Amino acid sequence: MIFVIAVILAVFVVPAPWGLVLVGVAAVIEIGETFFWIWLSQRHGVKMGAETLLGARAEVASACRPEGQVRIQGELWRARCEAGADKGVWVRVVERDGLTLLVEPE
Repeated sequence: MIFVIAVILAVFVVPAPWGLVLVGVAAVIEIGETFFWIWLSQRHGVKMGAETLLGARAEVASACRPEGQVRIQGELWRARCEAGADKGVWVRVVERDGLTLLVEPE
């Protein structure tokens, strides 16, 4: 955006030798900004999958005695609760075994 504005100013407003300087500075700023945003976007890896659910709070969707289902972040997951939990109770995810979440009551 800065580059486009600089070109417009160089053509219509700024005198001839300074217009080229203005466009050059704007181009350097644009290139620097592009590299900055690329660097910023690649600092952290994508966090996804069942590993991100550890420690999360979930609501029991079907009674876990010891196996059932929990709703977490809008998704249904198979769950195992050794202590047992009834429908509507909130539990905390403590471990993952394949695609089964091991939970315990809060």
